[in-house]
Amino acid sequence: MSFTFTRQDFPEGFMFGAATAAYQIEGSKFGNCGSSHWDTWAATPGNVAGANDGSVACDHYHRYAEDLDIIQSGGFDSYRFSTSWARVMPDGKTVNPEGLDYYDRLVDAIVERGIKPNLTLYHWELPSAMADIGGWANRETPMRFADMTRAVIERIGDRVERVATINEPWCVAWLSHFLGGQAPGLRDIRAAMRAMHHIQLAHGNAMQVLRDHGQDNLGIVLNLGHGEPATNSAADIAATKTFDAIHTRWFMDSLFKGHYPADMIDAVGQHMPAGYEDDMALISQPMDWLGINYYTRGIVKAAPDQPWPHLDGVEGPLPKTQMGWEIYPQGLEMLLKRIHADYTGDLPLMVTENGMANDDSVENGRCDDPVRVKYFNDHLQAVLRCIADGVPMQGYFGWSLLDNYEWAYGYEKRFGLVHVDYETQIRTPKASFEAFRQAISTNR
Repeated sequence: MSFTFTRQDFPEGFMFGAATAAYQIEGSKFGNCGSSHWDTWAATPGNVAGANDGSVACDHYHRYAEDLDIIQSGGFDSYRFSTSWARVMPDGKTVNPEGLDYYDRLVDAIVERGIKPNLTLYHWELPSAMADIGGWANRETPMRFADMTRAVIERIGDRVERVATINEPWCVAWLSHFLGGQAPGLRDIRAAMRAMHHIQLAHGNAMQVLRDHGQDNLGIVLNLGHGEPATNSAADIAATKTFDAIHTRWFMDSLFKGHYPADMIDAVGQHMPAGYEDDMALISQPMDWLGINYYTRGIVKAAPDQPWPHLDGVEGPLPKTQMGWEIYPQGLEMLLKRIHADYTGDLPLMVTENGMANDDSVENGRCDDPVRVKYFNDHLQAVLRCIADGVPMQGYFGWSLLDNYEWAYGYEKRFGLVHVDYETQIRTPKASFEAFRQAISTNR
C-alpha cells in the first residue's frame, strides 16, 4: 500500500521529518542521566501500564547511529528530537558533561547524514530535584529552564536547523496537574493554573536566551484542541467554548495577543500566581514558526453537576486507533485553517506530530500496517488542502520514528514507523515507513 501523493505535490522546500522524544527512546539509566519525575512517577504502582519505565526504552543512547541510518534511508529531511533536562543537568542546575557530550555526538551524526537537526528543548523530562521544589507550579522552574537552555544552545546551537522551546505545554500543565494523567499526576486546580502560566513563562525565558545567543528559526510546539459540541444545545456549545479556552486559546492568546482568555481568568484567575500580567510581554515575543501536534478531535458535552470546567468528553462514532482516539483528518484541516486565520497569518506552520498507535507485529520479517498508511495519507491530504487554500505550511513530522515508551501506557501502544522488539532491540521498518520512502525519497 502506498500514498496517493509524492514530494512533488508539496511546495519546494517543504520538510518531511520523523519525530521522537528523549525519555521515550534514549534510556535514562545511561550516560550519568539524573532522575526525572517520570522515573519516580513510574516507580509508583498503578501509574504506568505494565509498571514500565524509560530506563532502557529503545536504547537510542547507544543505537542512535543505526536509527539515524534508518531516517536517512527513508528520505526524510529532518529529525525532530529532544534534549533531556535530567540528562543535561541531573540536579536541575549543574551541567553533566556526559549529557552534553551525548547530544554533541548525536547532532554531529545527524548532520553527517545530510539530515537537518530539529531540536525541542523540553519534552516532559523534569529533573526530580526540580519536582522536589514544586516543579512547574513553582516560579523557580522556568527560571532554571533558562539555564538549561543556555547550556544546550552553547554546545549544539551552531548545528541545529531550528529550535522549539517546549513540547505540548497543555500536557505539561493541564493533563499533568489537573487531570492527573501524567507525571507528577496531580489533580489540583491551583497547581494546574500556576503550571499553565509557568510553562508559558519558561517558553518566554528560553526565547530570550536563544535570541541573546544569536539563535534564529525559533518556535514552540502546541497540541491544540479541535473541539466539537456533542449536540447543538446551548449548554454543549458553551462547554465546547470552555474546552477551546483550555486547549487552544490559553496558549494562542498569550503567545500572539499578549493576554490570557478573559473567560478563563474570570473562572480561575484566583488561582493564578500574583503579578502574572507582568510576564505577558516576555511570553508573547515574536516567533519564527509554530508547530502543531494533532491526533484526534474532542467531542464535548456539558456537565453542569461537576465543578468547573463543567464539561465531559463523548466517544465519537468513527474508527479508533489503539489509543481509542477517533481517526478524524478533517479536524487537522479545520484546526490549521483556524489558527492561520485567527492568529498566525503569514507565520509558517508545521505539523510537528501526527500519527497513530496500532497493535503491530512482525511476521516473516515484515510489519504491515495498512491502517497507519491510510492514516498518514489522509492527514497529509488535509495538509495539501490547507496549502491550496493559502496556509503557509512548512513541514510535517510523523510520530513516531520508533515504537517507544508511551508514557503512562508503557510499551503497550505502538506509534512507530519502525517496529522495535524491546527484548532484542531489533528495528523493523513498517509498511508505513516504506510508503514514506517511496513518496519522498526522490528529488529531495
